[in-house]
Amino acid sequence: MSLVELIAQADERGLAASGLACLDRCLPLLGGDDEVLRPLWADLADGGDWGERLEQVRSKLGDAGACDLGPEASVTDEAALLARRMLDAAPATRSHAAVRVWADACSVAALRIHRLLEGAATDEAGESLADARREGRTEGMSPLVAAELRRQITVLELLAGHGAAGIRPALEVSTEGRRILRAVVSRRTRRRG
Repeated sequence: MSLVELIAQADERGLAASGLACLDRCLPLLGGDDEVLRPLWADLADGGDWGERLEQVRSKLGDAGACDLGPEASVTDEAALLARRMLDAAPATRSHAAVRVWADACSVAALRIHRLLEGAATDEAGESLADARREGRTEGMSPLVAAELRRQITVLELLAGHGAAGIRPALEVSTEGRRILRAVVSRRTRRRG
């Protein structure tokens, strides 16, 4: 089943986990520590107050500030802006309709971030390429983007197949992806410096 089909069939918890997992994997771009999103993961398991926990996370990660990228902006800056928009777009209420829109947007943004960080150009063809990937067409896909796509699919399959019991393994999948992205960002920073 393609990623688009999995998102279309996911329940509210699966969609929230999908969006949260994308954000979690991109956390190194926001400068947050590895535990900053744990309250939201806990909310998926215990049904706490998502909105309150989301505000706490936003407070810890600071304000996005201006969303303008100047001519001197780096690829990492652009990727960080996309990650920040994922966080800013997270719905305060975990309703099915709201998290569906968020999960879909996070999926596209996370694939685009991985594409940017591997050095691919950002153009309209890149946007349609991300859509093709999400629909299951994977020819010519780079290893970094392919791994991100697999993680997105795995998270949705875990939640669809195991419900709340799929949260811990979904978090483990995201933790692995976060480590990889952190290494990619670190490598790019060293090259620039």
